[in-house]
Amino acid sequence: MDTTQLLKGVLDVAVLAVIAKDDGYGYDVVRRLRAAGLDAVGDASVYGTLRRLYTAGALSTYVVPSDGGPNRKYYAMNAEGRAMLAEQRTNWTRFASTLTLLLDEPAQTTHLSSTNGDQS
Repeated sequence: MDTTQLLKGVLDVAVLAVIAKDDGYGYDVVRRLRAAGLDAVGDASVYGTLRRLYTAGALSTYVVPSDGGPNRKYYAMNAEGRAMLAEQRTNWTRFASTLTLLLDEPAQTTHLSSTNGDQS
């Protein structure tokens, strides 16, 4: 199964979950997502998601000087982000449970019988 489309649909909640555990800068978030098993996540997708979540008010930022390079912009969870994560966690749990039930149940096909007088 190609998980690219699935990843696009859950990237916001995955980024929020990573930031909820610990503040991070762009590439740090990418690295942590990949370490968690989301190997196909692209740098540009994560950076775009961070900017979108910041613009939506779910994340705040602060700058930390770097010893050997440019300053790093860190993203941190705020109250709106925590509320968004809680709602998305509930939605994901419900969705995943439903899909698991669909995938685990044996396929049942309903056949129309000719005993009802339908000759078509």
